[in-house]
Amino acid sequence: MAPEPPGVTPAAQLLAVLGRRGLTLAVAESLTGGLASDALVQVPGASAVLRGGIVAYATDLKHTLLGVDGALLAEHGAIHPEVARQMAEGVRAACGARVGIATTGVAGPDPQDGHPPGEVYVAVAGPAGSAVLPLQLAGDRPAIRAAAVDAALRFALEHLAEDEPE
Repeated sequence: MAPEPPGVTPAAQLLAVLGRRGLTLAVAESLTGGLASDALVQVPGASAVLRGGIVAYATDLKHTLLGVDGALLAEHGAIHPEVARQMAEGVRAACGARVGIATTGVAGPDPQDGHPPGEVYVAVAGPAGSAVLPLQLAGDRPAIRAAAVDAALRFALEHLAEDEPE
């Protein structure tokens, strides 16, 4: 992927790519608590692409709102790559979007369910399938959350670039 022009955020790039391709977007967030959605809506014209977002902070909401498999959540908890993938697929369905992005992980400062702060999974689901990116991020809680948003948006851009029609 080419370097981004100065002042053009990953959110703006993603919305532009989706808009050019006639695709809509939905976001499912856990540890990022709405930061990814906020980054997107700061871009003028975001409403042409962004359908909506779901902050499913509690584990049970990942099942009831996003359709994440209850047995998966019971066995592995919310910090798992397959949970991220199912969140991305689930938000696509819930919001009627062509592309879904999801974030789940531990922002810290304390470990959660045996997972260390900074263990994060971001996922993207689109017309050509889904993919998950495991991350180990460093920093304090705000830094981890911000890095997770940045990684999710950039990962979606990469996934869509691979899916770009010739």
